[in-house]
Formats: sequence, C-alpha cells, structure tokens
Amino acid sequence: MLRILAPMLLCAAAALQGQTVLPRVAPETIGLDSAALAEATALLRQYVADQKVAGAVAAIARNGSIGYLEAVGVQDLATRAPMTPRSLFRIYSMAKPVTAVAVMMLHEQGKFRLDDPVAKYLAEFNDVKVVEAPGAAPRPPARPVTVEDLLLHTSGLSHRTSDLYRTLAVRDRRDTLPVFVGKITRAPLMEDPHTRFRYSEATTVLGRLVEVWSGQPFDRFLQERLFTPLGMADTVFWVRPDQRDRLATVYGPTASSAGGLAPVEIEAVPFTERPALLEGAVGLVSTVPDYLRFSQMLLDRGTLGGVRVLKAETVARMTTDRLPPEIQVARGGAMGWGLANVNVLLDPGSTGASRGEYGWDGTAGTIFWVDPVKRTAIVLMTQSSPANPDSLRQRFKAIAQRAVN
Repeated sequence: MLRILAPMLLCAAAALQGQTVLPRVAPETIGLDSAALAEATALLRQYVADQKVAGAVAAIARNGSIGYLEAVGVQDLATRAPMTPRSLFRIYSMAKPVTAVAVMMLHEQGKFRLDDPVAKYLAEFNDVKVVEAPGAAPRPPARPVTVEDLLLHTSGLSHRTSDLYRTLAVRDRRDTLPVFVGKITRAPLMEDPHTRFRYSEATTVLGRLVEVWSGQPFDRFLQERLFTPLGMADTVFWVRPDQRDRLATVYGPTASSAGGLAPVEIEAVPFTERPALLEGAVGLVSTVPDYLRFSQMLLDRGTLGGVRVLKAETVARMTTDRLPPEIQVARGGAMGWGLANVNVLLDPGSTGASRGEYGWDGTAGTIFWVDPVKRTAIVLMTQSSPANPDSLRQRFKAIAQRAVN
C-alpha cells in the first residue's frame, strides 16, 4: 500500500508546487515595455561594473505572470559564481511581512484578538516597565502592550541595533525564542504603548506568539502552513550545506582610495549555521522567485494558484494604514504602516507610484513593492552593506514604473 501511495503523494505535491509557480510570459503581453526593462537591466549591470554591488536579481510580475526576471553579476567575487534566479539572499526585515502573515492566519482561526494584551500569552510582559529618559525612574506602562502594538511597532520596544539592546545583549542568535522574550521584557520600554511608531524587535516576539498559539515551533509552522503551500522551497532560517553554493556574499565599499568591494560579516552566528533564535523580524533567507510568489499572494488577496492562505478581507486589512492620526503625523504623513509590517503609500506625489502601494526592505540590500492599482509586484535583491548604495532602489523602481503601461 505504501508503495502505491508514495508516488500518488509525490504527484500531488508536484502538482501543488506547479500551481504556485508564476508563469513567465513576454513582457508586452502583460503591459510591460521591453525597452524600459532593458534599461533596468542596464542599470543593474552598471552598478556591478562600477563595483557598487557584486550582483543582483530582480523580477517584475503583473496580473499573475512574470514579465521580467534578470540576474546580473556574481554571488561571490572570489569564486566568481554567477548570480542566478536561485541565488539565496539574507532578506532581514523582509521576514517581517512573512511573520505578520503567519500571525494573521492564526487570528483568522480565533486564537487571539488584536487588542489582547501580550501578557495574556507571554507572562513576561506583565512586568515590563517604561523608562522614557536616561536616569528616569521605571514605571508601569499607561496600558498593556497589545498584539496589535507589536504588529504596528507601537509597543515601546526598541530596535535590535539600539545602544540599549546592544548593551543588554537583548538579541543573540544563540538564544532561543523564550530566552529572547525574557531578555527583551527585562529591558525597559522606550515609551508608553500606542503613543509612537518605533521600528523594533516586536516581530520576533510575534514569532514566539505563533508558537504559543499554534503549539508548533515557529519554523515548522511557517514551513507547513505557508512555505510549502506557496511553493517557497528556498525560504529558510538557515542555509543547509547543499544550498551554500547558492548563498550570495554581503559586500560593502572598501576603505581603499581605489574603491571596490570587500566582504561584510553582519552576524556572529552566520546564516550557514542553524540559529537557536528563529527571528521573525530578520531571520530568513530567500530567493527572488520565492518572495515574488509571497508578494503575488498578497496582491491576489491571500491566494496563489488556487491555494488560499488568508481571507481577502484579512489581506485588505493588513495592507492599509492602521496608525492612529497623531502617530501618523509624527511619522511624516506620506507613509502609513499596515498590519502586514509594510509601508503603505498615502501620498504618491509625483513619484509615479499608486496610492496604496505597499512594501518593505531589508538591511542587506533586498526590497519589494506591491502595487494593487497596477497589479504589479516587484522584487529586487542584492547583498550590500549599506543596503541602498547610490540610491539603487529608487533608480531601479523609477525605471520599473515607467515599464508599466
């Protein structure tokens, strides 16, 4: 019986995987201008030639089909291994939207309410204190931190690179998620919850909540409920030995007057080792095609190739601005923030983008944009520190937008 079932299961898995692979089509068939796309590729190649990045992979999908997918340069300057669509990238904060989707999948199951205090599920949050200025006396917050605060970065928690968190060693990839939660709650909140947008480590706390609500390790939940259904076979928390020849090296400018690039090691525990800390905020590695499928799922309101992971109304709720007006004004007004952990464009100005476009980026040179009006998803990945050398992201996006007819 097992010999009979095994091929059937493999065929079923292959069929599901096939459903979630976006078809490649001629650009003009989906309203993309080939001349502008050639200009986009030329821009990427120029950045490689000028030694601003070692390589890049970029893709544009429209109406559910890929009209542009290009790889330029190399993954590693020493080995000269070329960039390909299968090259692996540390996506850092582009992990946040993935974690937010996992959270909202469980919200749809009724596992929690957005206004629930986090302390209802993580007792460590019962003891958090606020210290608004150096030397100020710790005090209880004006109200509890809620799940929605974590999603909106209005929790009072701080960023992993803040002086406070570095001094207290809050974030260490050698720690487990429960240890991380214990450390971050022993550090003070920077302000009362829901009074300010402060980009933070809140999304890694959300990963721990996914474990509590689902009863599964965070990585297993993502694999079973999101990555496998969407065909995201190369999106992982660490790069296995058989994948390492596809991992791109992070580069930054050398100190030499002659210019050029030198490797940059961002982490004490590299992405080629299994970390104890499964970071929902910054911990994933992925490819451009994988993240394009994830982006297309959001664009298609929770479904991809017949596979639904979220309700359409949930995605709509996640990709609209949810910040209170007073916090929005303090943030600048042009960009909102959604539960999906994405910037939401409120005022396009003369950029050529659409109101309601959303997306986010990563510390090591990755970024994505989704435009629901023009039905486009764009993903650009490099491995660069600083993340956006010579405004590569803005220059690439401007050309990509001109390519959309």
